[in-house]
Amino acid sequence: MEINEKLFIGDVVEMRKAHPCGGTLWEVVRVGADIGLLCQKCGRRVLLPRRKFAHQAKRFVRRGVDATSDAGANSL
Repeated sequence: MEINEKLFIGDVVEMRKAHPCGGTLWEVVRVGADIGLLCQKCGRRVLLPRRKFAHQAKRFVRRGVDATSDAGANSL
């Protein structure tokens, strides 16, 4: 299963593989061709290509502020 939903800065995702520190929760800090992620346990910052991110992401834990405001705009 892949995540195909639109990404926003501030989204928190659970990844399939744990980081060496043991954390599986990551916050999206950059969106573009590469996805910037910040480990919620140790604070390490990494860049993943969008395709690799979509394959390794398991689920959204929390959506960013822009995701909730974007959903409201589409319902008009």
